Amino acid sequence: MIASTDRQTHRSEFAIDVHGLNKHFGNRHVVNNLSMQVRTGEIFGFLGPNGSGKTTSIRMMCGLLTPDSGSGTCLGYDIIAESDAIKRNVGYMTQRFSFWEDLSIRENLDFVARLYQMPDRKTAVENALTALGLKTRANQLAGALSGGWKQRLALAACMLHRPALLLLDEPTAGVDPAARRDFWEELHRLAAQGISVLVSTHYMDEAERCHKLAYISHGVLLAQGTAQEIVAAQKLFTWTIKAETENGKADESADEGLAQLASALADKPGVLQTAAFGNALHVTGRDPVLLEKTLRETLVEQSYEMKQTETGLEEVFIHLMRTSKEELEAQAKEAQMKEAQR
Repeated sequence: MIASTDRQTHRSEFAIDVHGLNKHFGNRHVVNNLSMQVRTGEIFGFLGPNGSGKTTSIRMMCGLLTPDSGSGTCLGYDIIAESDAIKRNVGYMTQRFSFWEDLSIRENLDFVARLYQMPDRKTAVENALTALGLKTRANQLAGALSGGWKQRLALAACMLHRPALLLLDEPTAGVDPAARRDFWEELHRLAAQGISVLVSTHYMDEAERCHKLAYISHGVLLAQGTAQEIVAAQKLFTWTIKAETENGKADESADEGLAQLASALADKPGVLQTAAFGNALHVTGRDPVLLEKTLRETLVEQSYEMKQTETGLEEVFIHLMRTSKEELEAQAKEAQMKEAQR
């Protein structure tokens, strides 16, 4: 296993501690007043829809991009004044595979070690190959690797210089479930050694494996805390509706019926959202009494089973995404009206 760096980087309990970060690209306010803290040895999940500002935020936190305003530290270093020191102590894994496909795994790692001017490249590369289970494939060309093995190579390259912090930007996109599970087990082993991890993901099962989470949408941080804290803060109530079964088998028209039911419930009192989960429909709202009343009235004389269930992260994030979108559309409409009145 690759150990974390011995360099004097942890000057506080926080690996990342940023406040009021803002970034514009032209007229777009991509990151809006972002404040976030990631503790040392913590796996922190960073979630949000595509285009929400996750990648821009990560790049500002590690000194790769200068914010328009705001301040903060990464590994105790100032994100603006000491960005070079941050880069030397951080491992950054991008969304896309960014290594040389016509080089072998070993050659790729050796090249990265040269970039970091590591004094004992051969030993560092051998340790990385062993730690990430790449030894048997060391001479295989990177271009011939599957998604899961490319992911292992990318993580090995990130860990070569023994960083104190890993910044992983959607590292498991397009990777099969078994490889994703192995990858997360490796992250937890690294965190147990004191390495901090900030990882962006779209997968709810991965989010639940993080110590803490943050959800960003349209550049605004909407929620932050443990999974349980985020779910509890939204105060949502959820019911699961399934088609009644006969001899353990649902009617063949059950899926079509649930789709029609979702449409029928969309504008009913107390219903905030509906979402299909396999052969079930999850219906969520804020007022538990009104929601149950609406469901019972809608389902009367229909062959559906309904029961109240715990609201999950997915329901919460769907709600946050839709709410932020509606607020953004309302702000745009208001701005257009003001412009028309001038």
